[in-house]
Amino acid sequence: MNFFKRLFKIGEAEAHSAIDKMEDPIKMTEQGIRDMKIDLAKGLEALAQVKAMAIRSKNDTEEFAAKAEDYQQKAMLILKKAQGGGLDATEADRLAKEALVKKEEALQNVTRSKGETEKFDTSVSQLEKNIQEIKQNISKWENELKTLKARVKVSTATKNVNKQMAEIDSSSTVSMLERMKDKVNQEEALAEAYGDIANTSKSIDDELDKAVDAKETNAEDDLAKLKEQLGLTDKKE
Repeated sequence: MNFFKRLFKIGEAEAHSAIDKMEDPIKMTEQGIRDMKIDLAKGLEALAQVKAMAIRSKNDTEEFAAKAEDYQQKAMLILKKAQGGGLDATEADRLAKEALVKKEEALQNVTRSKGETEKFDTSVSQLEKNIQEIKQNISKWENELKTLKARVKVSTATKNVNKQMAEIDSSSTVSMLERMKDKVNQEEALAEAYGDIANTSKSIDDELDKAVDAKETNAEDDLAKLKEQLGLTDKKE
């Protein structure tokens, strides 16, 4: 069918070029589905029209068959009436003959209508088959379109993640973290160095005072001198 040819011209250069971009196959498939739905609508309309003609042809066949039977009965009744004396024999023959002619015309119409009905029925079957095929393909390609759109989303997300991973270099976040780590290590070492300098800058007096409590020694001497002034010196000494 023409719409399949329009949809599946993948072998042509233009289609190959379009496939290179993920958006184009989606647009092509969407357009193909729209075309198939248009064809489906046309097919359903044609099917309805052909079915209507098939029904009408069948009704015509039954009507012509009924007329043929009616002319047959009329011819028989006319002959019987003439036989009973109710009608002139010559006139009866003429009328019966006319009835039989009409019967033959009706039978010919029956044959013609039957042939038309068969053709219409064949067309209906073919149209129904085509419509069913279009419906199946619409359903198939709508599912394919959903899958394709999902694949595009996944591939786009994967591409973005991989691109970010590929861009991790000396100027990336990882390198920045490494430089921050080096800076922290340097600051910690500098703090430790300042601590060592503070400890080595203490005077010898500070070290002596730390070793001997000078305040306590001075207090003992002052107490002894005060006792001596007050005459409270221990006489045993």
